[in-house]
Amino acid sequence: MPRKSSSQYLRSQRYSSLADPWPAPTIIPKFTLADDCADYEAELAVVIGKECKNVSEADAMDYVLGYTAANDVSSRKSQFSQTQWCFSKGFDGSCPLGPVLVSKAAVPDPSKLKLRGMKNGRVLQECGLDDLIFSVEKVVSFCSQGTTLPPGTVIITGTPAGVGVSRKPQEFLRDGDRFAVEIMPYIGTLMTEFVNET
Repeated sequence: MPRKSSSQYLRSQRYSSLADPWPAPTIIPKFTLADDCADYEAELAVVIGKECKNVSEADAMDYVLGYTAANDVSSRKSQFSQTQWCFSKGFDGSCPLGPVLVSKAAVPDPSKLKLRGMKNGRVLQECGLDDLIFSVEKVVSFCSQGTTLPPGTVIITGTPAGVGVSRKPQEFLRDGDRFAVEIMPYIGTLMTEFVNET
């Protein structure tokens, strides 16, 4: 069976920034191709399991269903040309997740997890999640203040040092590149292959 074009794949995604792991492609939006600034951000994704609003840090973990890996692909020119960064991070199919959802019961302390981001097999990001500026509990609590988080809400935690825009020389994602987000133990590796939108 022939592989779907990037446009066909995007239409099948129902216009969401969430994307499937490999073998589905992760699309570099046509809008950003001329800028050549598609960047990776290896991150932990926290999935909410029950309706969550105005929760305290002490109670936040009661609302977490589990964890997976995410790549918060960002268009750096779009990001830095304005003060609100969400536009640069919400393009169709630009946030691959997966490939598994691991129960919070298997990960009693997410700060003990180790994260790596690898482009074409080369390690570009590496840290322990104890290096996060804010804990998972604090992030979930903060996001729930004044806003109802329904079951299935995905919160991504932020990325460690080593993103492409900050490297010398800069290192961006291009058609045919593969990027892996590895979160160990328990969660495993999110692999994605990038293709230009046609």
